[in-house]
Amino acid sequence: MYSPAINKLIEELRRLPTVGQHTAERFVFHWLKSGKKEVGQLALGLKNLMEKIKSCGQCWNFAETNPCFICAEKTRDQRMICVVGNVPNLAAIEQTRQFRGVYHVLRGVLDASEPESLLETKIPELRARVEKLVAAAPQQPLEIILALNPDMPGETTMLYLEQQLKAQFPGCRITRLARGLPMGSDISYADEITLGSALKGRTER
Repeated sequence: MYSPAINKLIEELRRLPTVGQHTAERFVFHWLKSGKKEVGQLALGLKNLMEKIKSCGQCWNFAETNPCFICAEKTRDQRMICVVGNVPNLAAIEQTRQFRGVYHVLRGVLDASEPESLLETKIPELRARVEKLVAAAPQQPLEIILALNPDMPGETTMLYLEQQLKAQFPGCRITRLARGLPMGSDISYADEITLGSALKGRTER
């Protein structure tokens, strides 16, 4: 229906989350109508993103430095790790200003129907990180806060982490956010007061 160049861009846009055929078409024809300046700014933004943003080798946050600015902050408690599913969840918790530990971004959750989903997360890196902390100071307290979305994939992932971490590190304290967050909600959309209260009222597992 469209020229090969238009069809190719529509196809690439459809790879994005929640973007279907009609939404992709609207984007493409908006850019064609707006002219080269807006498209050039978008292209420059994407170029800067790919050139400047990297993964933090400790928490797997996206940042311009490695370690990221959170991991590099000396006043944070390095033995209190808040495990989140993605970077927007990290940002939501950080906005509460209630948490002074560090984070671990899983970049995904487990899918019970797809065993290989474990390899697509940063769970192995979390276990290695905890193992290193325990080996460095076995007598010092260590807390892992599971702060994934309270939906089925999040619950599945948190249950798996509880079982694995308790078995491998019996002295490690495992907690969850308090149930101020309703089942099926997304942490990124929770207001700061609700999220802050959930963080303060976290429960030990």
